[in-house]
Amino acid sequence: MTKKVAILQSNYIPWKGYFDIINMVDEFILFDDMQYTKRDWRNRNIIKTAAGLKWLTIPVDSKGKYTQRICDTKTSDPSWTEKHWNTLVHNYSKAAYFENYETQLKELYTRCADEPFLSKINYEFIKFICDILNIPTRISWSMDYGVDESDSTLRLLRLCQEAGADHYLSGPAAKAYLDESIFEQQGVTISYMDYSGYKEYPQLFGSFEHGVTILDLIFNTGSMATQYMRSFT
Repeated sequence: MTKKVAILQSNYIPWKGYFDIINMVDEFILFDDMQYTKRDWRNRNIIKTAAGLKWLTIPVDSKGKYTQRICDTKTSDPSWTEKHWNTLVHNYSKAAYFENYETQLKELYTRCADEPFLSKINYEFIKFICDILNIPTRISWSMDYGVDESDSTLRLLRLCQEAGADHYLSGPAAKAYLDESIFEQQGVTISYMDYSGYKEYPQLFGSFEHGVTILDLIFNTGSMATQYMRSFT
């Protein structure tokens, strides 16, 4: 029996493509014992507003901590949860399905004010959104497997092996550095996610944007959100 896994760093309220990858595998491994990178998707994402695209950014303690791992990165101001929630209400309260998710999402933001670790916050939001989309994929942590390899290709291969996988679904950017022959020698096949061909959906505020948080899709389409994703068609 084939087992397919994907391995990606945790992101904050990711875009729809991230959840398509989760839905296309049997196990999704959060690769959070990797180095935290600033100005990346780990602690921020994009929403639409009447004034254009806007970043929602979780403030983290990273000054001088150049080698800290994602899983060790902590928030620096718990008031971010209230600010983000108020921003979402201000910009999406008129979206067709916002009220369907308002109570649960507000509760999640409130709970996360007491969580200092970025990885755990990202996990809570990812799980929340998977539940909305009825994605049953097991979500685990790279730290659970105790793999210690400096070579990036070998590290991913070892994670696949430890998870009992014989198929690795990768993001398309990895084509530039993955040594596929090493995977093939160990009996693990590789495929790459294709992010092309997404349909547009009803959006607020001007011209259509694909690369925003999936909350935009959910607020605007509700239970029909999966009709605009690749892995459900």
